[in-house]
Amino acid sequence: MLCVRPVSQLSPSNPNFRCEKMAMRRLLLFLKPFDANPVLHSDGFSRVTSPQILRHLENRHAVHREAIKFCKDVLQQKPVDWEAVFRNDLSEPISNVDLVVTVGGDGTLLQASHLLDESIPVLGVNSDPTQVDEVEEFGNQFDASRSTGHLCAATVNNFEQVLDSVLSGVASPSKLSRLSISVNSELLTKYPLNDILIAHPCPASVSRFSFKIRNEQPCSPLLNCRSSGLRISTAAGSTAAMRSAGGFPMPILSRDLQYMVREPMTPGKLSNFMHGMVLSDQSMEMAWLCNNGVIYIDGSHVCHPIQYGDVIEISSKAPRLKVFLPHHMLYTAREETSEQHTYPK
Repeated sequence: MLCVRPVSQLSPSNPNFRCEKMAMRRLLLFLKPFDANPVLHSDGFSRVTSPQILRHLENRHAVHREAIKFCKDVLQQKPVDWEAVFRNDLSEPISNVDLVVTVGGDGTLLQASHLLDESIPVLGVNSDPTQVDEVEEFGNQFDASRSTGHLCAATVNNFEQVLDSVLSGVASPSKLSRLSISVNSELLTKYPLNDILIAHPCPASVSRFSFKIRNEQPCSPLLNCRSSGLRISTAAGSTAAMRSAGGFPMPILSRDLQYMVREPMTPGKLSNFMHGMVLSDQSMEMAWLCNNGVIYIDGSHVCHPIQYGDVIEISSKAPRLKVFLPHHMLYTAREETSEQHTYPK
């Protein structure tokens, strides 16, 4: 539903006029679906037997639903035209809006990023943040963590305040690097914000490939690998799966990429090349040497099949994404840009 605010709300007598000195804006509310963490089977019976876990999941469902209602109520009071859509109901590129507000967690923001070019900024609202005391209380019984919102600048506690700063122009978005991927010189239309994993479709199978870093003087050696795949991450994705696998966090605004060969078999003298960097003026060229393979983009939901002999080129030359970052991350980013950063060896 497109909600159009009356012209009268643009009057200086309106108490929200401080945020309305800009022209009316069109917003898209991009929502995580209610059934992202389903509690019940289609026949109405619970697939969870523990009453405690069931209460936790039902509470998560209710908290997310209330967060969506809260965000809609706030937008009703603002001088903007807005429309709400569930993320699974939209697959075409997003256009003709000035701002996308995602309500969910990092997964919802990532899904929105695949539909955005460099002109439309995104503001993430973590609808169900993890509660530390809850994790401490129930951690020995079940996983009590909730939604991850590393890139989300708002929760229901500060959504209106953050939104006002965006609409008034006080807050500015940061530009985050994304991955550019071409297969046999054909550019993929999805630009990963976090990372990609190139691997065999079966996780138990060996992935065979070779790669080298280009635009170096001299060019890096050609590395022939047998492993469980190759992961490449952006700065934003360096704190996700890459860090879990033993990588290191990068400055959030860096345009460099980090790569890691997963579980390499007998790397020998080339072991130092199994984990490294692709700098902003470089690219990685990879040849796939198995019958079948998959490029997993920002998780498992977006995939691109590859086959023997395909040549994949990866760089950070994709259009960057405008994101309103959390305050603490923005402060850290400003500190990082004021000093020269060196990566671990």
